Amino acid sequence: MSSHDAATDTPVQDPFGTLRRALWIGGGQWAGKSTVARLLACRYGLTAYHYDYHDARAHNDRRIARLVRAGEPFADPDPEDVWVRTTPEEMAAATLAGFPARFAWALDDLRALVSGRPVVAEGWGLRPELVAPVLDSARRMVVMVPTPEFRARQLRELPRAAGLSQRVSNPARAQANRLGRDRLVAEDAVRRAHELGVRVIEVDGSQDAAAVAETVADHFSPHLP
Repeated sequence: MSSHDAATDTPVQDPFGTLRRALWIGGGQWAGKSTVARLLACRYGLTAYHYDYHDARAHNDRRIARLVRAGEPFADPDPEDVWVRTTPEEMAAATLAGFPARFAWALDDLRALVSGRPVVAEGWGLRPELVAPVLDSARRMVVMVPTPEFRARQLRELPRAAGLSQRVSNPARAQANRLGRDRLVAEDAVRRAHELGVRVIEVDGSQDAAAVAETVADHFSPHLP
């Protein structure tokens, strides 16, 4: 796999060699990516990068700045439009369309990191087709996705897994739309991973987080300290 940006066919900038040595965990929502990354960071002394944390904070500021420069409106979208007056297919398409720009911001974050050991980066926006240009080996990436049965169990047992952060007129429909979007985005990640020879791990709840982390560590083993 070459170290060229797939969209522009230009070399991927990596001034401190951070991206070359990074390990990547992509995939679906609620697959345990953050937990596994934290466990690997503690066990092997890695530096963990949590995509969702940055995406919801500094990256949102960059999104607004980009809209301002383009002379476009930047008000927060109406929650009803986002969650209720839409379809899972429309939500998934919009999410996938937004990942490339957001990934570029993640690369900016990662380029600035210097660590004596590899960085393990996790998040659903770390898509196989976006990460591929910076990989020198498919063993540097894994895609984790929850099985439908495991996701249903989470909804029953974890209140935070079933909640929305915004009030809407039809919470049930909003939740169904969100779950449908997440399923479609995860399925797309699996398809892309198979095309690129990236390993997919289905998380079904039969193993605890430590056991899943051990499986991921075995996959990463050629590149771990």
